[in-house]
Amino acid sequence: MPTTIADNIAAALSRYESDDNLGVLFDTLRDLAKTTDADAMITAAEPYRDRPEVVMPVYEHLVAQRPHDARALVALANAYWISGRGPDVVGELATRAKAADPDNRAAWHLWALAQSNVRARVERWKQVAVRFPHDQLARAALADNATSLAGAEHDPLALDLAITIYQGLLEEAQTPAQRRALEQTLATLRGWKL
Repeated sequence: MPTTIADNIAAALSRYESDDNLGVLFDTLRDLAKTTDADAMITAAEPYRDRPEVVMPVYEHLVAQRPHDARALVALANAYWISGRGPDVVGELATRAKAADPDNRAAWHLWALAQSNVRARVERWKQVAVRFPHDQLARAALADNATSLAGAEHDPLALDLAITIYQGLLEEAQTPAQRRALEQTLATLRGWKL
């Protein structure tokens, strides 16, 4: 018989993996979250942070309890994103997380990802890259989205932006594989200008 919070989560997940009943898993985890101290629940759920079927019911309750907890908002938004819940709900949670903690990079990343319009998404990634200038992932996402915009709309400014960002990433590349990939990308993009 499970005795700890972690044991209860593990038992519920084990049942789910054998019976594939997501509703029962969600109900079990929601009930557990309601009767458990929030910090203890966070600690017990931490090993499952990459399992949306655990994170969603746990963090839905935690976010209801702690509506300004940026970490909880980001965890829930990320689980929703992974499970395909859609950009609107993810964007709303990410916006709340940014407001609660303006230095939470994950909140900014999810906020940018959740924008469905590519031109607006480029603008969001620009804001992220300016706010976190050493964030290579944000700059790579900006370059990738600018490339998409340049390709879809034949936008020369987006193409120039992509080339500039990729060139900066090339100058910072640490491995031969990174350098080769960036050099190939830059060669392709420069070919678009011809």
